[in-house]
Amino acid sequence: MSNPDGNSSPKIHVQSPPVAPSAPTESQRTSATGGGGIAGILRQWKREDLMKRGSLALRGIALFLSLISFIVMASNKHGDRRDFDKYEEYRYLLAIAILSSLYTGGQAFRQIHELSTAKQLLKPKMAAIIDFAGDQIVAYLLMSSASSAVPLTNRFREGSDNIFTDASAAAISMSIFAFLSLAASALISGYKLSTQPYI
Repeated sequence: MSNPDGNSSPKIHVQSPPVAPSAPTESQRTSATGGGGIAGILRQWKREDLMKRGSLALRGIALFLSLISFIVMASNKHGDRRDFDKYEEYRYLLAIAILSSLYTGGQAFRQIHELSTAKQLLKPKMAAIIDFAGDQIVAYLLMSSASSAVPLTNRFREGSDNIFTDASAAAISMSIFAFLSLAASALISGYKLSTQPYI
């Protein structure tokens, strides 16, 4: 290229001197040495431990309530037509209370064993599936049995309110509360299942 007056001059490229790298900040040093990763792992372990203990507490509550429902309904025999075993709905409620007691008792035993010995009785994948499916199935069976017994109890209460109907209502209430505990436990189980790395 030439200037308008006809003289040509070479173009000179001036390069700026290299800038010395600045010292890393404290947060950069921490993340480079793995401190941030360790803190994240510790937070995850605390969250998992909290979920295990929460799930154990909810299953323990469900076990307690299922046992009360089972005992109250099994002892609800007052002669004549006031025996629970004369009614299909109450027998169903009793059977599901027994099933719920067995399931939650087994799960609570497994979780206590795992927390105390730090040894897994089941593979993590199998345990996550059993926890989720078992909590869901037993929770819905509890709600189904309670909802089938409510109309019968209401019909009896229209005629006369006595110890038989009161005991039936108490057993139904315990089954509903056990359902709520297992439903909350199923939410935790579903979260643990969804966070498994192989799913």
